[in-house]
Amino acid sequence: MKAGRLGFGEGVLDAGKKYDNLVVLGADITASVGLNLFKEHFPSRFFSMGIAEQNIAASAAGMALSGLIPVFSTYGVFAAFRCADQIRVSICYNNAKVIIGGAHAGVSVGPDGATHQALEDIAVMRALPNMTVLSPCDANQVKNAVLAAIEQIDGPVYIRFGREPLPNFSPEIAHLQIGKAEILNDGTDIAIIATGSLVWESIEAAKILYNEYKIKAMVINIHTIKPIDKNTLIDAAQKCNIMIVAEEHQKFGGLFSAVSEVCSEYYPVHIKSIAMNDRFGESGKADELMKYYGFTATNIVNNAIEMLNKYKK
Repeated sequence: MKAGRLGFGEGVLDAGKKYDNLVVLGADITASVGLNLFKEHFPSRFFSMGIAEQNIAASAAGMALSGLIPVFSTYGVFAAFRCADQIRVSICYNNAKVIIGGAHAGVSVGPDGATHQALEDIAVMRALPNMTVLSPCDANQVKNAVLAAIEQIDGPVYIRFGREPLPNFSPEIAHLQIGKAEILNDGTDIAIIATGSLVWESIEAAKILYNEYKIKAMVINIHTIKPIDKNTLIDAAQKCNIMIVAEEHQKFGGLFSAVSEVCSEYYPVHIKSIAMNDRFGESGKADELMKYYGFTATNIVNNAIEMLNKYKK
């Protein structure tokens, strides 16, 4: 069990050791997003900007255009919304190479409540030209995503991750290919397309579906929301003809929308969304909120059985 924010901090530290032109901008929540590791090792390359996210984004754009590799992270609700104008005009319009960490994503932020639960950030970020959007499945993948973003993308990258510890099941050292989905379980009955925290729940759901119902579910980890892996999604659609899309995000504008866009254009299939259905979250314990909103393996299983009963020929 490990929090994604710790993986982000470790990834930024490793990248800082490899690239001496990498700098970090802090927003007075340095330890909360894992950037205290970099600050301790490279204090001269860490800039505390205070609680001023708009200034951070604008400054990061200028640093990037001056030859540096700026990284900044704050809670996803602030990164995606409070400095949306600066990210759009200063960073994306200039195609500036800035790495943005969107921390504390989803309802699993828990007691902080609706104002701090980033549930619309994917929708905002994937709509911006030049922006690459990553949503890794665990702390190890968050760590690997940082270096991948720096080495594979010549432009802005938004990396989304959570606060609470989650199963850390992907390889500690692995090459993450941006834009290429990962098939974690093969199957022909139904495809479960997941991102972020719900990848593990989807794996668990696939085990239940096979062990209890002999249903073979394909599980696909979409760690890159944009650019999305069209070929893997089309293959899954052709193979299974029924899909469930699971994400700790609003139903509109996130992974469900991205998958639906691909399938409607290339291979229409039956698709069900497991996501927040056009509402805000609430304050509560993280695990209780995940159950309350259906972000669990059990709910994925129930929806899969319902879909198969309805549409399987």
